[in-house]
Amino acid sequence: MSRMQDEEIVRMANQIAQFFAVYPEDDAVEGIREHLVKFWPPSMRKDLLVVVNGLLPSAVPLHPLVIKAAAQLRPTGRDDG
Repeated sequence: MSRMQDEEIVRMANQIAQFFAVYPEDDAVEGIREHLVKFWPPSMRKDLLVVVNGLLPSAVPLHPLVIKAAAQLRPTGRDDG
């Protein structure tokens, strides 16, 4: 994954978090996780987990809600919902 790709993944994930940020935290985390599972292909979820796990640092910080939601995804980036 290139620097541009990881920053785009982070940007998109942060946009989702901003939408859900007005919800109570548990609902926001679940909403983000559900969105990632429903609308992001496994490859994008896998790329997000690479950034979340610090294996590929991003110049753009991840929203804390994204980090919490990503922790609920399977490590392979695959998730049935």
